Amino acid sequence: MQIHISSSDGVPIYLQIVNQVKHLVAAGRLAPAEEIPPIRALAEQLVVNPSTVARAYLELERAGIVTKRHGSGTYVSTSPSTLSRREKIRVLTQRMDALLAEAGNLDIDLSEVLELARERHETMHAKK
Repeated sequence: MQIHISSSDGVPIYLQIVNQVKHLVAAGRLAPAEEIPPIRALAEQLVVNPSTVARAYLELERAGIVTKRHGSGTYVSTSPSTLSRREKIRVLTQRMDALLAEAGNLDIDLSEVLELARERHETMHAKK
């Protein structure tokens, strides 16, 4: 599971984990019933406090995205449609906010960001 943490986008680390796991599930890159890394393992990978990962996993469990199996681990929920369209839009909005903040930090205006998005979209869909 590939998660990237940014200390410069203003989003708390546990929320970055939550949002990225939700994105991976929504994109089908994490399959139903797939085990996600143990708290300590992910904390070591991300170089964050295990309590931060534990908080993210708790939020994911509350949202019905993952389920804990005592003594076995944490798994992507098998219930259908774990993310509503509204939730998917919320996740995408947060990622967009981070992108726009970074663009602003790099002194890249909105028109350039939109053009880059169009180019990337065309490139991605041309490969399919």
